Amino acid sequence: MNILWDFDGTLFNTYPAYTEILYEILSHTVSKQDIYNHLKISFTHAVQYYDLSEEQVKRLFAMEKAVHPADTTPFPFVEDILKFADLNVIMTHKPRKDVEHILKYYDFEDYFTEIVAIDDGFPRKPDPASYIYLHHKYKIDLVIGDREIDIVPAKSIGIKTCLFQNSTPGADVYLTAYENFFDLTSIAINN
Repeated sequence: MNILWDFDGTLFNTYPAYTEILYEILSHTVSKQDIYNHLKISFTHAVQYYDLSEEQVKRLFAMEKAVHPADTTPFPFVEDILKFADLNVIMTHKPRKDVEHILKYYDFEDYFTEIVAIDDGFPRKPDPASYIYLHHKYKIDLVIGDREIDIVPAKSIGIKTCLFQNSTPGADVYLTAYENFFDLTSIAINN
């Protein structure tokens, strides 16, 4: 099975750290749950929703770069799926250097054949251009993401999808924990 992964909130539990950063930038005036919910839609959405100034966005990026990989742990059992897959690729809006830093910290870099990052110049999700590129190159069987914008491009080009910790309609498979991956995906992928 060839799997295309989103990074933040799918492979690694980064949203709690990002929520803390935004909570700090917003001077503790908004609940952490509210911040988390808006980040789960998209980072851009959260920035626009909270009407962050250019200075606040710069501060947010600086604080994000300072987050230690120990504060962005891989989700439990995700490594089992990475080992199982024939091929894994990542498509993320995160800078490549930041992704590679976290992968190296957890000794995960050898699990991935290719990383398509924001540096590569593809349009942002849900535009399907990066997915089309990866699918043509690797014949992707499944896309796993934690937000609707992760599965929309896959659906548009006929790839099966899995939403992680998100019940938005439209996915082929829904997982709340990766320990259930093998039970649920074999049914959906083979249908």
